[in-house]
Amino acid sequence: MALRLPLLVLAFAAVASPGPTAAQGISPEDVDRLPTRVPHAVHRYGPAPQQYGQLRLPEGAGPFPVAVVVHGGCWTKGFATLANTAPLASALAERGIATWNIEYRQLGEPGAGWPGTFQDWGVATDALRDLAKKHPIDLSRVVTVGHSAGAHAALWLATRPGQPDGTPLGAADPLRVQGAVAVDGPGDLAAFVGRDAMVCGQPPVIPNLFGGTPAEVPDRYAAGSPGQRLPIGVPQVLVASVVLLPEDARAYAAKAAGDDVTVVVLQDVGHFDMIAPGQPSAEKVIEAVQSLLAPR
Repeated sequence: MALRLPLLVLAFAAVASPGPTAAQGISPEDVDRLPTRVPHAVHRYGPAPQQYGQLRLPEGAGPFPVAVVVHGGCWTKGFATLANTAPLASALAERGIATWNIEYRQLGEPGAGWPGTFQDWGVATDALRDLAKKHPIDLSRVVTVGHSAGAHAALWLATRPGQPDGTPLGAADPLRVQGAVAVDGPGDLAAFVGRDAMVCGQPPVIPNLFGGTPAEVPDRYAAGSPGQRLPIGVPQVLVASVVLLPEDARAYAAKAAGDDVTVVVLQDVGHFDMIAPGQPSAEKVIEAVQSLLAPR
């Protein structure tokens, strides 16, 4: 059921903190080296080497709300792994939110692309049901948060209940999420074709992910691009800055009429600052996750 709440657009300029300046931006390698909490569990959700995730729990007895955390990396092997979002996952756990930081198959790895990468995101999320048998997590309070290409995943996971069973991206009983935070990554993949080459520094990635252009495989984009499945009936927060331009975030929000969509515009920050705990922009991301889990 679509939620009918107002669109809110927030803008602010992040204050530079010690280390790399906001204009320069923190590098992905800097983020990978940030301190992290040791996972409480490493769980495999499939046989491929990339099909696993790390569960981190807060202190206390629980049951805890859960954030499914999805790293970016241009959907392509060699750009990023779950190490890039482990600091964010750790910071969320310190705020009382269990985190399930997932790895998945990326372009250049066997089985990646259409539909394997999408299926990994879905099966990994459904694996929370197995984890809940051993760990104090609350499956009625699950949200997603993804950075860059992972923002696509975070939004797409919220569309799964509307995917017909028996189709490549469908599932008989997908785990429902209560909200999604998309951190500086696209929600409308068809509109991102062309810009993906500039952002990723290589030939267009999106057609490789979908196995064709929007004109060639429109049904795939209709299933795999969140921007073409709106409204999806859950609250969404779009964090716009470097990759997700503010105007693109607002265009997505306008298409989501009936959904509760918040656009947060971060000015003068680096793409990876947003997942580096201690940076003001990362604090905004954490606050966005917390907002989706707050009583409504």
